Amino acid sequence: MPRCSVCFRHCEIREGAIGFCGARTCRDGVVTAANYGKITGLALDPIEKKPIARFFPGSLILSVGSYGCNLRCPFCQNHDISWSDEAFQLADRTETFSPEEVADLAQRYRSRGNIGVAFTYNEPLIGYEFVRDTAKLVKERGMKTVLVSNGTAEVTVLEEILPYIDAMNIDLKGFSDRYYRDVLGGSRKMVMDFIARAVRDAHVELTTLIIPGENDGEEEMRALSAWVAGLTDREGRTVGQEIPLHISRFFPRFHMTDRRATEVKKVYRLAEVAREKLHYVYTGNC
Repeated sequence: MPRCSVCFRHCEIREGAIGFCGARTCRDGVVTAANYGKITGLALDPIEKKPIARFFPGSLILSVGSYGCNLRCPFCQNHDISWSDEAFQLADRTETFSPEEVADLAQRYRSRGNIGVAFTYNEPLIGYEFVRDTAKLVKERGMKTVLVSNGTAEVTVLEEILPYIDAMNIDLKGFSDRYYRDVLGGSRKMVMDFIARAVRDAHVELTTLIIPGENDGEEEMRALSAWVAGLTDREGRTVGQEIPLHISRFFPRFHMTDRRATEVKKVYRLAEVAREKLHYVYTGNC
């Protein structure tokens, strides 16, 4: 049975079936993206909303999203398109765009301050083929491309899109294997490998959402920021201290409505801890 090669799950997908993410299928014995060009969200957003703080600040970017996700974060703010039952039924009632149509739309909005396209809202990498094909055309038009991702993908997938991606915001959701495995249904090692490769060829910013009682310890933040600070570029030079880290406040939502919101003072304190190693640390939702 064909296996998907996008993330650590390596789903076996029989003909016509759908993988764990809800967006990859098998057609004629080949695993492919069922959500190719299926757009559920389209908006001209401030780039800071991604969040991206140090790449063309003050600009707008056409944000494009599809459906499906390969994690199961119980606090997901986009669960209606990412991993709810409804998300997996979107294919038949979602408008389809070609890469050319998205690139043309991005160019049309240049007069309104648009600098390019951001792939966001759901997890873009489960449909990396559309990201690759669209980003290539956007770059050919002299515009910028941004990826907003959970980083849960094989480096081979990253290599497919890296030539066409200018900037990324990648979730580094915590720094323990327990949290990634038991709460998110993910792989911390895969995300770390993804980030380490991405910083060699793109502008990278990271986001950590602080969940009370899960990933809010000072020692965990100290370990996370120390690892980021040690990341290196293509020439082997240490560049991690310059990587922006966004530390965000959690609000109860989805399957975590029984949790309290993160205390503002906790977010600020963890930002202070991160600044022991990193030059650019931002707080969000405070």
